[in-house]
Order: sequence, then structure tokens, then C-alpha cells
Amino acid sequence: MDNKDNSKKIFVTRTYLPPYEEYVEAIKPLWDSCWITNMGMYHKRLESELAAYLDVPELSLMVNGHMALEMTLQAFDFPEGSEIITTPFTFISTTHAIVRNHLQPVFCDVKKCDGTIDETKIEDLITEKTVAILPVHVYGNVCNVEEIQKIADKYSLKVIYDAAHAFGVKYKGNGIGSYGDASVFSFHATKVFNTIEGGAVALSDHRLYERLYNLKNFGIRGEELVVSIGANAKMNEFSAIMGLCNLKYMDSVIQKRKKCWDMYVNALDGMHEISFFKDNIVVRKNYAYFPILTETMKCRDKLYNCLRGQNIYSRKYFFPLTSDQACFKNKYKIVELPVARSLAEKVLVLPLFSDMERSDVSRVINTIQEIIV
Repeated sequence: MDNKDNSKKIFVTRTYLPPYEEYVEAIKPLWDSCWITNMGMYHKRLESELAAYLDVPELSLMVNGHMALEMTLQAFDFPEGSEIITTPFTFISTTHAIVRNHLQPVFCDVKKCDGTIDETKIEDLITEKTVAILPVHVYGNVCNVEEIQKIADKYSLKVIYDAAHAFGVKYKGNGIGSYGDASVFSFHATKVFNTIEGGAVALSDHRLYERLYNLKNFGIRGEELVVSIGANAKMNEFSAIMGLCNLKYMDSVIQKRKKCWDMYVNALDGMHEISFFKDNIVVRKNYAYFPILTETMKCRDKLYNCLRGQNIYSRKYFFPLTSDQACFKNKYKIVELPVARSLAEKVLVLPLFSDMERSDVSRVINTIQEIIV
């Protein structure tokens, strides 16, 4: 490839934005009302429309996905020091939310086929201190929700899903957020759906909604009434309007991402040293990420470095495991994690976003084909 072809930077993701004029027009009423936060009309409207789109009973909006997860754990009021069985193959936020609630993460290995928590290994990790399971629908790959629920019911445990990667995903025709006791979504700028910054908790128990409302709004329930200790994790009206604008385009956005996904699969399937996670035929995907699996860490790092040298920015997602990060390493129960460590060394996420030009997808593919011969 010549220098001209290589000059354009292709990042691993890019924020989707609605038409500029549409967003500007939508926020104009805020200058008349001057109501720009504190659960205004757009906040309430987005909660309602998202609950319908995600096919969940109820939804609580938050300032971001991390606070949504942190406050969900806090809302269950688990005893300090309780154990949460979770995955190490995730973004660091998942583990931070557990530890910041003074709870103990217990890391469970994952499955090679899709990177989600290995449900067959959960029971062996349960102790008298276990209170919940916190699995992750990693890359939008759906956990074995039926088996996880069976284990949770058997031992009277809560199930809280980190669904940050799973916006719009459906499993057997049901919104993925309808499983477990709660599912937490992220609406960060890099996600399939964004509200600039934002997040939400999908739930079915209205009592949990009320607890989350108190936690995200200082416990205020009236002008002179504060019923509990809380924080400030409310979504503002500018973010809510961005969400309302973006939501109208989500089906189209997902279809555009699928076209990029299909180009990658058609070109790279069967290629030497590259494989993919297994597809689940009963899952409606959102095409949030395109992870590939290399045969070795050496191959993964070669691809990463060579792509970067051509101004193509992939991501070692997730490397290292959260359990191996400096802030957590050797601080919690030691569990063998051979599959998770293997995936962390071999997974590389390629660029994928809705308005990615087909020529750029082809450039990524051609570069990979030149590297791996």
C-alpha cells in the first residue's frame, strides 16, 4: 500500500452522532425551561422509550455505566466482605464496582467458545460468604442465562449482569436485560448506543428502582425530605436528548455495523492463524465489536503492532485480565484461570463502527492478509 492509503487513521471505534441540526433543534426547549438536570421530562421520556426498545420491565437511567453497576450492587445492601463470583475477562469497571462496595471478587474462568463466564465452574466457587453472581455478556456474546439462574436459585444468590456490551441484544426473542435480578448497560460514547456519557439498570422489581432512585439522587424524596444516604448519579437533560435522538437510528446503526462484520467474516474466515468466537443462533446480535482469536500471543502482538504501523488501531481487549492488574493482583482468592488467560493473550478487536467506510474495512482486511501469509 502506498503512503496516501496509509495516512488516514482508522480507530477501533468511533462515536455515532445524530444529524447535527436535529440535536440542536431538540435541545432548544432547554433554553426556555432552564431545566437541564434533576430527572426532567427528557430523562423520563428516555427511560420509557429505552425500556420499550430493550424489552425490559423497568429501567433506571444513570450518569454512566460504571455508577449504574456500582449503585446496583449497593442497592442490594450485601454485607461488607461478601463474595461476588464474576469474570476476570472484562473491562476493569466490573471489578472496581465490586471492590468499591467493600465486596470480594471471586474470579471464575470463562469459556473458550465465547469468552463468557463458565457456568460449569461457578458452583465450586460458592461459599457461605457468596451473595451474588456477576457475569458479563462480553462483546455482546450472551452468557448461559438459564444455567446461571438455576445455580442462583439453588443457592439463593442474586444475579447481576454486566450488559455494557449488549445494548439491543435479544436472546430467544427476549431483551437481554430481562434476565437476572438486574442488568447494567453502558451508554458511553464508544458504545453502539450512546448518550455522550450514560448508563442504565434494567430490572423487574420496582423496589429496586426506588432504591436506585434514592442512591442516585441523595436520597431526596421531597423538598424537605431525605429518606436515605445517597450520591449524585443522575443523567442530565442534554445527555437524555442525545439518547432520544440516537435511539431513532439504532436499527439502522446495527445493520450498518453488521455489513462491516460480514465483510470481515467473509474475508478472514478460514484464514491461517485466525479464528472467531462461536455464534449463538438464538441470539440477535448488536455487532458491537469484532474480536478475532490468533493462535498465539506472539501472532496477536505482531498483528497489533503492524496494524498500528499502518495507522490502523486495534485493541487487546481484554489484556491483561482484571485479576492480573496491579491494583488487584494476588489480593483476592487465587483461582486457576487458564482459558481466560489464553483468551487475554490471543484476542484482538478490529475496528468496527456504523459509519466505517467499506474501503476502510477492506484496508484493514488487506493489511491483515499481508501480515499473515
